Amino acid sequence: MELNPARANLSVYLKSLGCAKNLVDSEVIQGTLMHAGYAFTPLPELADIIIVNTCAFIEDAVREALDAILSLAEHKRTGSCRHLIVCGCLPQRYKESLAAELPEVDLFIGTGAFQHIARLLKNLQTGSARSKICVDRPTFLLTAKTPRILGTPSYTAYVKIAEGCAHRCTYCTIPAIRGPYNSRPLRSVVQEVKNLATMGVKEINLIAQDTTRYGIDRGDRADLVRLLKELVRIPNIEWFRVLYCHPLTITSELISLIAREHKICRYLDIPVQHISDSVLKRMGRKMTGQHIRRLVQQLRESMPDMVLRTTVMVGFPGETERDFSELLAFMKEVQFDHAGVFRYRDEEGTVAVKLQPKVAERIKEERYQTIMKLQASISLQKNRRRVGQKVSVLVEGPARKRGFALQGRTSFQAPEVDGVMYMERGSATAGSMVMAQITRGLTYDLVGEIV
Repeated sequence: MELNPARANLSVYLKSLGCAKNLVDSEVIQGTLMHAGYAFTPLPELADIIIVNTCAFIEDAVREALDAILSLAEHKRTGSCRHLIVCGCLPQRYKESLAAELPEVDLFIGTGAFQHIARLLKNLQTGSARSKICVDRPTFLLTAKTPRILGTPSYTAYVKIAEGCAHRCTYCTIPAIRGPYNSRPLRSVVQEVKNLATMGVKEINLIAQDTTRYGIDRGDRADLVRLLKELVRIPNIEWFRVLYCHPLTITSELISLIAREHKICRYLDIPVQHISDSVLKRMGRKMTGQHIRRLVQQLRESMPDMVLRTTVMVGFPGETERDFSELLAFMKEVQFDHAGVFRYRDEEGTVAVKLQPKVAERIKEERYQTIMKLQASISLQKNRRRVGQKVSVLVEGPARKRGFALQGRTSFQAPEVDGVMYMERGSATAGSMVMAQITRGLTYDLVGEIV
C-alpha cells in the first residue's frame, strides 16, 4: 500500500543554506511539498523527514553544508527522522562521490531535479526509488503558478528572473552547477510579482546569476529595461531593487530608467572582482579596468545619490603587489557604499586551479584585512555624511539590538547583506513604511527617529 503523506501526517524540517537564489529554490521545495500534503516543523528533532538545501560554489560553503548534514543526521539516531535528504548545489557538483562519503543520506537531489521532490519522496517512502542520486541537467524555470512559500518576512520577496550563467570566469563553479543562462518569459515574472503584491509584499529584489543579462538569450526584445517598465506599473509595490548585476550587461537605457523611475531603488549590486587588467584577464572576466571605471563614472554622473555595492577578490593566482595596490587605490577612489571581500581559494574543476603562481595564504590574509579596514572607514564616513537626511524606511519590527525600539531598512540597504536603520523611539508595524531622520551613522548601520 502506498503511503499517503497527508494521511500519515508526515512532518518536514527544511534547512536552507547559501544565497538568495538558493532560498527561492527552498521556497519552491516547501511549496511543492505542502501542496502534496506534507506539514512543516521548525524543530528538526520532531521531523519525520529532514531536507538540507545546500550551497557548494566555494570551499567554505561546501564545509558549511557538510557540517549541517552531519549535525542533522544525528536526528536519525536520536529523533523521529526517517529520511535525510540533501538537495541543491552539493549533489549537483559532486554527484556519485557524495553517496560513499555520506551514507547517512537517503536521497540526493540536484539543482535540476528539486522540482520533482514530492514524487521522489513518494518513491523513497514506498521503496520504488531507482537510485538515491537524482541529478539532472538544470533546465527548470519557475512560473507564476509554481507552488512557493516565502521564507522571507511577508513584506519582502526575492524574484528569480533567470537561471544559470553565460559567463566562464576561471575561478567559478556556477556554470557547472546551474547550467547555461536561461531567462524566464517576461509575462511569467510580471504575473509572479502581481501575485506577490496581492499577498502584501512591498519590496521586490530581482535576482539571477547575472540579472542585467535578462532576456538577451530569448531574442524577443524582452530585456531587463522592458521588464522593469512592466513591473513598476504594478500597484502596491514600493521598491524594486536589482541585485547581482554584471558590469558588461549594464546598459545606458537601464541607467536612464533607474534615474527617472522612483519605484526602482537607486542601488545596484555590481561585483567587479578586480580592477587590474592582468588579473581580470586571468579571471576570464572579458572586460578591462577602464570599462569598470567608465561604468561607475556614468552611474555617478547620472545619479549622484546612486548607492553601489560590489564584491572584490584578493589573492587570485598571479596577483602581484602592483595589482593589489591598483585595486586598493580604486576602492579609495570610487568609495563603494557597500563591499564584500573574498580571499581566492582553489575550487575543484575550475580553470584557475592550474594557474600559477599561487599567492601565499599569509599575503592573501593581509590583503583581505587591508581592504576590509579601508571599506569600514569608507562606510563609516558615508553613513556619517547621511546624518540629517530624511528617508523612507521599511520597518522590519522590534530592534534586534539593545537600546533601540525598532529596526528597518532604507532603499539603499538590501536585506541580509547590508546594514539596517535602528530607530530609538516610536512604534510601527512590521512591513509599514515610515519617514525617519538619520541622527547617527555607524560603521555599517544607521540610527534615526521617526518624523
